[in-house]
Amino acid sequence: MRREFVNAVLEVAALIPAGRVLSYGDIAELLGSGGARQVGRVMSLHGAAVAWWRVIRADGTLPNELMGRAVRRYQRERTPLIIREAGPEPKVRMQLARWFPDDDDFDRIEDIRRKMSLPADGMEP
Repeated sequence: MRREFVNAVLEVAALIPAGRVLSYGDIAELLGSGGARQVGRVMSLHGAAVAWWRVIRADGTLPNELMGRAVRRYQRERTPLIIREAGPEPKVRMQLARWFPDDDDFDRIEDIRRKMSLPADGMEP
């Protein structure tokens, strides 16, 4: 995976405010590159560098091994959750928690996209 893509995913993830989330696919769409699986792979390998619990599956969950730790963070940040009577951990209420970037955020994301599209070190454009 290109280092520029990894950096771009992490930079977008770092923009997500407390109490808000994006899905893996949302980030891929904002970057205009990769897909949900590629973003998920970046987060699994490098996500500890950012607020990893704010980048989740489109259904409002994380892998089972992460959801328990994430729920405590969601509660502290007041992220809207769906609490289930029985069964698995709660999940994020995507329709309320999804982050919608404002114009300034879109400008930052466009800068991130531009950096990602620059030729890799040592390569001529």
